[in-house]
Amino acid sequence: MRTSSPAPVTHPSEAAYDRRRLSQWLSGRARAEGVSRRTLLRLLGAAGVTGAVPFTGAGPAVAVTAPGIVKPLPDAWFTVRGTNAETRFASLAETGYHTPNERFFVRNHTATPVLDAADWTLTVWGDGLDHGSVEFTLDDLKRFPAVTRSAFVECAGNGRSLFTTQQGQSVSGTAWTLGAIGAARWRGVRLADVLRRAGLGRRAVDVMPRGLDAEYVTADGTNLGRVRRPLPLAKALDDVLLAYEMNGEPLPPDHGHPVRVLVPSWIGISSVKWVGDIQVSAQPLYSPWNTDFYRLFGDAHPAGGSAPLTRQTVKSAWELDWNAGLARDTTHRLTGRSWSGAAGVVRVEVSTDGGTHWQPARLHDASRRGGWVRWSADWRPRSPGAYTLAARATDATGRTQPDTTAHNTQGYLFDAVVRHPVTVT
Repeated sequence: MRTSSPAPVTHPSEAAYDRRRLSQWLSGRARAEGVSRRTLLRLLGAAGVTGAVPFTGAGPAVAVTAPGIVKPLPDAWFTVRGTNAETRFASLAETGYHTPNERFFVRNHTATPVLDAADWTLTVWGDGLDHGSVEFTLDDLKRFPAVTRSAFVECAGNGRSLFTTQQGQSVSGTAWTLGAIGAARWRGVRLADVLRRAGLGRRAVDVMPRGLDAEYVTADGTNLGRVRRPLPLAKALDDVLLAYEMNGEPLPPDHGHPVRVLVPSWIGISSVKWVGDIQVSAQPLYSPWNTDFYRLFGDAHPAGGSAPLTRQTVKSAWELDWNAGLARDTTHRLTGRSWSGAAGVVRVEVSTDGGTHWQPARLHDASRRGGWVRWSADWRPRSPGAYTLAARATDATGRTQPDTTAHNTQGYLFDAVVRHPVTVT
């Protein structure tokens, strides 16, 4: 490993990067590593797409295994969705702030690789460095100052099925309800420290981590290569970690062993698992995962699609089964969690009559960006029948969950207030 002490440099801000990238999209200057734009427009499958969402609203399917996932998937904790496993949100009740590793959702494009940490290396390379490529072993990374950060990781499609069941709109992709999220205590090294040790240059603008899972081949035989997605340098130098521990343990295989990228507050695809190399570029970078996937398409968005998605939106979920049964004339302590990628959640309101009347919930955690808050509210239903619960959160920027989410064809960033049915007997 080569060490160096580059002079301080100034790079474009994240906001300036976002404006430039949107301009590049609208002018048609985006290209994804030799894959034709016509081909990319057909390849919804790289975002986990399997056609129209086949969700009936009747609750999760019963399943205990999934192709390519290593850890056990007991039905009480997970709903298996193809190569993915969604956490049943009701199973998070009483688990504490951090999602236990064994209950953390799994999002795989292919299959979990089982890698030997002793043989693993990270290569940092590209024309954004002042010198040639640099390799780091896991022991090398552990010689850097260690950083611990609590943060959630959430798939951009979390809540996708609700576009169909709640708004009556057709979308494509894995039929997540609200369990494609988990919060953990991550330990690792700042990506900024590694990049500077590798000789970060003044011309660098983009950083693109790439995973060591198998190459992704679509149903029509197009090979998109390994999962990779660029970050603006401003974000990479801010709060991004190369994490090697999760909740005090070495990363489990399904969650990126031996090292993964953690990009707090951003959509989950940015937090590349099983990272094997990082390209540092003096030019903007593109891949299938920031061109036609993980962008917004539809009537409510620019004709050529939105800029690549970055920060997560605001959501709330009840720690309660769908169509749960509750006893009348009994005081129930109802619990849930709310989160936002823009800022910490500062207020949560709940309703037991479908949103006609609201009351404040009790918050049990401090508001912080990149994390969630647990909350509770007491309810004593007097009459039997069907009821609709609702929860809406407001974050520190003032954003409150809306009644509906603007439609997009791939079902990303659903943030509307969720209408959660229960039955009182």
